[in-house]
Amino acid sequence: MPVSDPIADLLTRLRNAAGVGKPKFDVPYSKMKGELVRILKREGYIADYELDTTGGYPVLHVENKFVNKTAAVAGLKRVSKPGLRKYVSSTEIPRVLGGMGIAILSTSSGVMTGQEAKRKNVGGELLAFVW
Repeated sequence: MPVSDPIADLLTRLRNAAGVGKPKFDVPYSKMKGELVRILKREGYIADYELDTTGGYPVLHVENKFVNKTAAVAGLKRVSKPGLRKYVSSTEIPRVLGGMGIAILSTSSGVMTGQEAKRKNVGGELLAFVW
């Protein structure tokens, strides 16, 4: 079944799996989703991920991270949607929960966190907030 917003689908699967304490979940692969889970792993929100290409289509196997039986992901918010894109310059990148969370941007230099984008002085499409 085709999904109109694949990034929101990934974030919803992550939110739902973390909410019920499910250790692993699968999501269909795309380059954008691969970059998003790479950032989430590097920032410590998920334990690990793996790309499985053995089936008819590639699938990402994502492993949730739990700290004292509580999911590392406390919340997620999709900001830029297919019907309403949200673009920010490097000076307008918002802080998430006073620096406790991350903003994920799609820039001309690739997908990166808000801190990296500020450091490189690039703006872009504000994809999501994670805390």
